[in-house]
Amino acid sequence: MKFESFDQVMKYMESFTNLEKKTDNFTTRTYRLDRMQAIMKTLGDPQSSYKTIHVAGSKGKGSTASYIAASLRAAGFKTGLYMSPHVSDYRERFTVDGAFVETSVLLSVAEKLVSALEGFHFCDEMGENQPTTFELYTAYAFMLFKEENCTWAVVETGLGGRLDATNILKPQASVLTPIELEHTDILGPTIEKIAIEKSKIIKPGVPSFSALQVPEALSVFKNEASSVGSSFHYLGDYITEITENHIAFKDGYSWDFHLSMAGLVQAQNCALALLVIRTLGLYVPSATEKAMTENKIPGRMEKVSWKRPLYLDGAHTKNSMGFLLETFRKMYPGRSGICIFGAVTGKNHVDMAHQVLGAFDTVVVSRPGTYKQSNPKALYELLLSIKGPSQTVVLLEDAKDALSYCLEHTKEDEPVLCAGSFYLAGSIKEALCL
Repeated sequence: MKFESFDQVMKYMESFTNLEKKTDNFTTRTYRLDRMQAIMKTLGDPQSSYKTIHVAGSKGKGSTASYIAASLRAAGFKTGLYMSPHVSDYRERFTVDGAFVETSVLLSVAEKLVSALEGFHFCDEMGENQPTTFELYTAYAFMLFKEENCTWAVVETGLGGRLDATNILKPQASVLTPIELEHTDILGPTIEKIAIEKSKIIKPGVPSFSALQVPEALSVFKNEASSVGSSFHYLGDYITEITENHIAFKDGYSWDFHLSMAGLVQAQNCALALLVIRTLGLYVPSATEKAMTENKIPGRMEKVSWKRPLYLDGAHTKNSMGFLLETFRKMYPGRSGICIFGAVTGKNHVDMAHQVLGAFDTVVVSRPGTYKQSNPKALYELLLSIKGPSQTVVLLEDAKDALSYCLEHTKEDEPVLCAGSFYLAGSIKEALCL
């Protein structure tokens, strides 16, 4: 197959089963590793040509992965970074040394992937079946990183860990970010069950690292690491202090900073990345700190150019929303401004709705794109049932309409915060032609 554009590549991959768009009828066998292993064997196992760091968790995965990747680049290594989801450009999922891969390479690798998998079939008790979209994304990323002669790749899981397509890796480190209730219909209804799914990226003899965790998750991770023979490094055992602008480790290392991605949660993500890099012997004084300070990725407290102070953040869990709003209100005290809020199906709408109304008097509910299912009208009705008599909630599903409303109902110096979904941030960027 010959591709003329990168959009064609993505449309081809989207033509396969896309589990990210499904909300019903999941089965244990829908997510699997044996099919992915067969795919990678057919492709010659390109993921074995470089070293990897594997990252899983409920929140902070992308930021933590990007901090690690930035540090590896600062140490002189050509580094691939595989993340999901993208905010406004599919190429955000597959970057090398912090930049998009050249279009000619993107197209040629896609053609090699399609050619190599021509005639590929996988058959089991469920019958013959094809690769999924995410499996193709993952295989494509692994091929790109080999083609680009990467020395390292930092790989973020898509969903869960145990049966995630990325879990075929044999990494140099397994990294676990904070665990929250998420995707409970797939991963389980409790923190413990979700942590069990995530913990399966921990591999025998491979060091594992964990962010600060609630006790239920920490216990699971410690037990898993012990059972498979992985040295376990818990951030809480190594630090004495983390604030928005300061990190101090027990061994005497400390650092005062102003990260490009603001807020306490980003400082915590940065601290976890530092623990990984320092423990693996990849730390380069000054260069590591400079790389982390400058590191930023789309949709993480991202300030964009507009007629009002406009911030985009993909916070979509109770805790991440709490951290976001706390950071935002430190920057803009009081209740000024408007929040554009949208969330996909399956998220904790009730808690996030209470949080948003606790910080803003005006909320605009908008549709978080079309990549995943959502119900803006139901979210709007939820907010109406919660709001106080002096608060305003409006439903404007189109991002352009939402922005127009904010422009009409704010003064020049009043802020606008877009939150609840990375896909909503993408819709806002698209409306602004960014």
